[in-house]
Amino acid sequence: MTGATPFSWRRALVTGGAGFLGSHLCERLLDSGVEVDCADNLVCGRRENIAHLEARPGFRYVYCDVSAADCADHLPGPYDLVLHFACPASPADYLRLPLETLEAGSTGTRNALAVAERDGARFLLASTSEVYGDPQVHPQHEGYWGNVNPVGPRSVYDESKRFAEALVTAHTGTRGTNAGIVRLFNTYGPRMRAHDGRAVPTFICQALAGEPLTVTGDGSQTRSLCYVDDTVDGILRVAASRSVRPVNIGGSDEITVADLARRVVALTGSRSPIAFVDRPVDDPGRRRPDTTLARELLGWSPQVPWEEGLKQTIAYFTALPPEPVAPARDPAPQS
Repeated sequence: MTGATPFSWRRALVTGGAGFLGSHLCERLLDSGVEVDCADNLVCGRRENIAHLEARPGFRYVYCDVSAADCADHLPGPYDLVLHFACPASPADYLRLPLETLEAGSTGTRNALAVAERDGARFLLASTSEVYGDPQVHPQHEGYWGNVNPVGPRSVYDESKRFAEALVTAHTGTRGTNAGIVRLFNTYGPRMRAHDGRAVPTFICQALAGEPLTVTGDGSQTRSLCYVDDTVDGILRVAASRSVRPVNIGGSDEITVADLARRVVALTGSRSPIAFVDRPVDDPGRRRPDTTLARELLGWSPQVPWEEGLKQTIAYFTALPPEPVAPARDPAPQS
């Protein structure tokens, strides 16, 4: 399900469509012959992420806050598919916008569900590996309930997604809503923001600038990387299924944060040293998805090797004007 593979959908709504992942979804759907409404209030998204799409037939950008009471008035549809991706997702964003993050997961999800129910559309919630917290089960499977601090600094993001999952589940059980949940792990690729606090863009930009790569703690904590093309493919496979269960989508390349920094230094040809800084509170120690369900249910597995994905991401940042990068506040490259 890559490239211009056709779908049965005629028109899709992507909330948060001007963000990193949302913009890639908009592009893949357009390439597949689906008309797309991209809704975004640009709090975290960027208009330049979708600039190359705006002249294409079938694409429409809508300035819209999905948490606002009148959001449905700006989204007349009708839609066959609603992808709810509107939420601050990077540490820099959700720490800066805690209330907005909680609103996106609660009111925003409720409003997006109402649009899907109005049109009889398939609804898909973008959830996250953060619902597992600092996991005590490894790798993390969909039946694991997680180990989350509900009042920690990351809780605004973790709990907003956990509530959103509960809300979607309640709608499917009581109203028969055609809705699914995808839990995304550590997605990276072009269109990430240099200053969003995630490891991949931070390390790349530091390396390109000749600055020290700031690894938190001793760097032994692990993450599992998944290139954006593979993540988008997995998302759309979940959307095209009838699954109402949460489905993990993520890479199997588990790596320590310190080793990730070394990979970036090697691929950029940088002479940047590695500097160890304080580790954030509640930073997960290990993270790797169990993707058995995605493989058995959807026939999905990542196809892009880590080296190729990092090279593509480095090429993207190399083409941007150089600017200084603040140290990473969280080493996890999240969705």
